[in-house]
Amino acid sequence: MEKQVSRCPWVDLTKKDYVDYHDSEWGVPVHDDRRLFEFLILEGAQAGLSWYTVLRKREQYRLAFEQFDPEKVARYDEQQVASLLGNPGIIRNRLKILAAINNARRFLGIQEAFGSFAAYMWRFVDDKPIVHDIITLSDYPITSPESNAMSKDLRQRGFKFVGPTICYAHMQAIGMVNDHTVDCFRRQEIIAGYAGMNI
Repeated sequence: MEKQVSRCPWVDLTKKDYVDYHDSEWGVPVHDDRRLFEFLILEGAQAGLSWYTVLRKREQYRLAFEQFDPEKVARYDEQQVASLLGNPGIIRNRLKILAAINNARRFLGIQEAFGSFAAYMWRFVDDKPIVHDIITLSDYPITSPESNAMSKDLRQRGFKFVGPTICYAHMQAIGMVNDHTVDCFRRQEIIAGYAGMNI
């Protein structure tokens, strides 16, 4: 019989894919630009919806958005927009689809200016994850000074669907903050992994 482990209170244990996401991805530092672009698109698609709604459609997003290749997405035209709006596998919101294409173009600009999108993003936490002492659901922040600064900077660079709350969720997902609760088994595992990442 599997030993019961403690997990963050937001995880629905009845949804295996949700549990797997929490146990393997959420809060792990990401420095790969393709993965960062993936989360940028998915977080923007989430606006106003639950993360699980987007997570269930992730594979369809991978197919629809060229495995999250920003160079290919940046070249999408009205024909591709129409195709995406007819795709039942993704969230068919025209503003979100246009934002994803716009953000791909802006993403490439940041890569050119900073060498990588990761270099740009991780500046907001001085290249070191912030570890919070979360105990209950009510302890989770929805924004932070860092997410506010990130949101302001991204919007000034022309990005869409990058408000402070979306940016904070992005920071949680890509490990810029470690918001696993103090009793969650993943918290210490991720902290232990920082050493191997030269953090």
